[in-house]
Amino acid sequence: MTLPATRRTVLLATGGATAAAALTAGCGDSGSSSSSGRPSATAGQELAKTTDIPVGGGKIFADEKVVVTQPTKDDFKAFSAICTHMGCTVSTVADGTIDCPCHGSKYHIADGSVAGGPAPKPLPTEQITVTGGTIKLA
Repeated sequence: MTLPATRRTVLLATGGATAAAALTAGCGDSGSSSSSGRPSATAGQELAKTTDIPVGGGKIFADEKVVVTQPTKDDFKAFSAICTHMGCTVSTVADGTIDCPCHGSKYHIADGSVAGGPAPKPLPTEQITVTGGTIKLA
């Protein structure tokens, strides 16, 4: 015997699938990167002025998929902004770490090494040049 579908059973049946799809989509890359996962920016592209990057902090360039940090004065570092856990883009740089919003992974601003969370490996380094107060992708 088949019971008639009520509004509640239809919502429950479709809501679970929708929620699962939303959770899965939230952990992946938005698809705007190249297939290699490398930044979409080109070599020589200006990212920022050195004064834009705070000492002991950093700045995320989401479109380029790069995060630039300044662990100590005049020491600039660059890393991929894609979390090594599930491919989310990191969202903040605070208290000496680069933080991923998806599952709580944290990376040290000095070397991209894992500071906490489920990330299995460090953030890959990115090549930059710092000349005349300007930071560019190398």
